Order: sequence, then structure tokens, then C-alpha cells
Amino acid sequence: MNYIVKILLFCLCINTINAQVIEKKFSTEICQNRTYEYLLHKPKGKEKKPLIIFLHGSGEKGTDLEKVKVHGPFKYLKTNELDAFVLVPQCPQDVYWESESLYQLIQSVIKENNIDTSRIYLTGLSMGAWGAWNLAFAHPDMFAALVPIAGFVDRVPMLENCKIKDIPTRIFHGLVDDVVDVNYSIEIYKKLKKCSIDIELTIFDDANHDSWTRVYDDKSIYEWMLQQQQKTK
Repeated sequence: MNYIVKILLFCLCINTINAQVIEKKFSTEICQNRTYEYLLHKPKGKEKKPLIIFLHGSGEKGTDLEKVKVHGPFKYLKTNELDAFVLVPQCPQDVYWESESLYQLIQSVIKENNIDTSRIYLTGLSMGAWGAWNLAFAHPDMFAALVPIAGFVDRVPMLENCKIKDIPTRIFHGLVDDVVDVNYSIEIYKKLKKCSIDIELTIFDDANHDSWTRVYDDKSIYEWMLQQQQKTK
């Protein structure tokens, strides 16, 4: 019996001595398929025109494009003119805005239309403002202006805030917003203020989550956007 115990202990010692750390490499490719239905307003004339991109909120998800006319630039276009292309994609029901697929959509629209690529403007409300922040940080060289309204801000933009320092930015939020805390807009504004070339934050004291209606119904925001132009293009 003693002999058997000694042999087992010896085997355990051998196994411990032979333990190894193996260095290996793993790679994979993850593909996403994303289909967007969208509206595109085309201005009069054949010369190059600017492009305004509007990302809607979660309430307008789905496959009914009439929903994306309820707020934002397409609502404004019902009674006003804009001398610009206006692109309004619709987010599918069970997903959220995804930056790379939106970027590919914008590139496709640019390719098919006579768009001034030095005058591309990005705006969105609520979930769309969150999507706009992420898209601007993913492709900061694309946009001549950024207008996020009542939007949540992810951790990465909070950390990489100066990555979009060259994009003129107008942030809007309601002080008593009970859906998306106003402090997200305040915090990103404070971080960007240290390095941004042109940034303003407007907080409406009397507004809850809907701080966008007064912004998009006012021609001044469109006039401001259309004045912005990237210097490098």
C-alpha cells in the first residue's frame, strides 16, 4: 500500500513540473447586416448643395417612413424651404443606430447625388442624438457641424472628447428632462469646451425631454448649420 501511494505522488509532481503557458493568436470577423429605409429631400438646382443628416428618436423606429416626418427637418420642410439635401434614415425596430452602417449609407447618398462634402451636417434627438455623438466620434472628418438634442452620451465620447474639437457644435437639452439626464449634455460640454473651436450649450429651463421642437421649428438652427464649412475640403 505504501508503494502505491508513493507512485501516485510522484505522478502528481511530474504533472505539476510539466505545466505550460501557451501563447496563441485568435482572429475572427464579425459581420452585421443592416437595412435602412430613408427619405431624401433634394433641393432645387443642379449645383453642389450641402447635406443635413437627421437621426430620429426611439419612438420613430420601424418601417413606416411617415414617422420620421413628425419631428426635425422634414417637419420643418412642410412649411419652409431648405436649400440642402436632407437625409433621414429610419432605424429598424429591434436595433439601435450603428455608426458604420450609417457611414456607408451616407457615402452611398453622396455618390449618387451632387453633394458638397465640405458642408455635411449631423443632428439628432434623444436616441438620435446618442447616435449622432457616436457617429461624429467614429468619423470626425466628415462633418462640418453637429447638433445633438436631449441625447445620452456614451463613455467613449466622454473620454475622447477632443477628437471632435474641430466640429462646430450646438448642444440642446431640457433642464427637467426625466428620460435623459441633462447632466450628460453638461458634462460633455465641459469636456469639449477645453479644446473645441466652436461650441455652445443651451439648456431650456422649462423643457422636459422634448427640447427639440423649439429648436427644429426655428429657422436659425438651419441658417447656422448652412453657414458652416470644413476648411480642408
